[in-house]
Amino acid sequence: MRTYHKKRMVPIVIMLLLFTMMMSACSGNSNNEAVPTKEPAKVETEPKATEPAVTEPVTSEGTFLEQALAGKFKGTKVSMFGPFVDADEQKFSASIKDFEDKTGIDIQYEGSKEFEATISIRVDGGNAPDIADFPQPGLLSTFVKQGKVIDVSSFIDKAYLEKNYNKSWLDMANIDGANGKIMAGVWTRSSVKSLVWYPKKQFEEAGYKVPQTWDEMMALTKQIADDGDPAWSIGIESGAATGWPVTDWIEDIMLRTTTPENYDKWVKGELPFDSPEVKNAFKIMSDIWFNEDYVYGGVKSIVTTAFSDALNPLAQNPAKAWLHRQASFITSNLTSATKVGEDIDFFYLPPIDPQYGKPLLVAGDIYSMFNDRPEVRAVMEFFTTGESIKTWVQSGGVIAPMNDADLSWYSNDVDRRMAELVQSASTLRFDGSDLMVGSVGAGTFWKGSTDYISGTVDLEGALKEIQAGFPK
Repeated sequence: MRTYHKKRMVPIVIMLLLFTMMMSACSGNSNNEAVPTKEPAKVETEPKATEPAVTEPVTSEGTFLEQALAGKFKGTKVSMFGPFVDADEQKFSASIKDFEDKTGIDIQYEGSKEFEATISIRVDGGNAPDIADFPQPGLLSTFVKQGKVIDVSSFIDKAYLEKNYNKSWLDMANIDGANGKIMAGVWTRSSVKSLVWYPKKQFEEAGYKVPQTWDEMMALTKQIADDGDPAWSIGIESGAATGWPVTDWIEDIMLRTTTPENYDKWVKGELPFDSPEVKNAFKIMSDIWFNEDYVYGGVKSIVTTAFSDALNPLAQNPAKAWLHRQASFITSNLTSATKVGEDIDFFYLPPIDPQYGKPLLVAGDIYSMFNDRPEVRAVMEFFTTGESIKTWVQSGGVIAPMNDADLSWYSNDVDRRMAELVQSASTLRFDGSDLMVGSVGAGTFWKGSTDYISGTVDLEGALKEIQAGFPK
């Protein structure tokens, strides 16, 4: 009997022990949830869906550029599309050759004279290049707002960018995107607009001095008139684009008479053309343009003189005019007999109000990224270096916006001094009309200004005409 009893009790005891263990486990989990394992909790490595992914600018392997130079991306290809054709395309190709040789990355560049129209078709059609060169940031902003452009600050070190660029370049690269501002690209080459050209040899022989302030420039203008010559040669005729030189004058004066923030609002259409700030800029320009004694050929000649011919009177001997405000490209219209830097030279368009420092009006190219791959990142980092434009700088006619572009690279004193202006400017701003909506920047701003200069409308009428070009 006892043997039988013990055999019957063993299963029962085991069952009771199992039941006790189960009840004990359940008592520690009042919500009847599965008992957690003793494995350590996993660390969340992916960002939440509601947060943008942030890529560290530097990995244990170095920056993407450093990885590329170490050969990590050898054999890869990066497509690029832009407006460089003919001589410019050759200079661009020469500037990237050393990088391609060292890294093994093939930058496949395609240039087109119809870049503006074609890039829109390609992006909208889902066939965007890896990198595109935009000479007009206004066009780029459209794609940024659509969320189609990569934020380069997600992988390029911020401290490095702040060291290698004037803050204004970085400000101009920050463009409103679908979810806030992004750094929409990097600046790679620039041209300077805030320049006044003068016949250097004859100028010095006449005893004239380069003005350092706007008041000094106006005093010089009057002095030249008193000596019997018109000081300024001005021409705004440019076919269908007649009037665009006016826009550069107004932009330069705006930068010298109001804040950079107001300039930006004006460009966006938030500060209207009939505001006191813009009206004041037109009046300051008019003090020169509408004075018959100050303008070569008189006021009426301004509208009929081709902008490309307006520097020629300064190159004659004796000079028929003494001053001409225009961007750095204008000297390409001179004959080879005229030596730039000797016969014709420039000085910086002086400041007007000291509180706004020494601003500089520029144009330039911003390279933007549409496809995110390691080799594309490496190429974009390369384009932030002065080295990426060194051979182009050495060939002449191009100014590097990067601070690490050595001034000794410039082949002539004229380009070198322009580069110094870019590096030392208190404020840089891009050509405003190129940033405005096309209906204004390449439309009513040109026509309204021309109507004003020709006397068709008064200033009030011209400003209303220009403002009407903004979308309602």
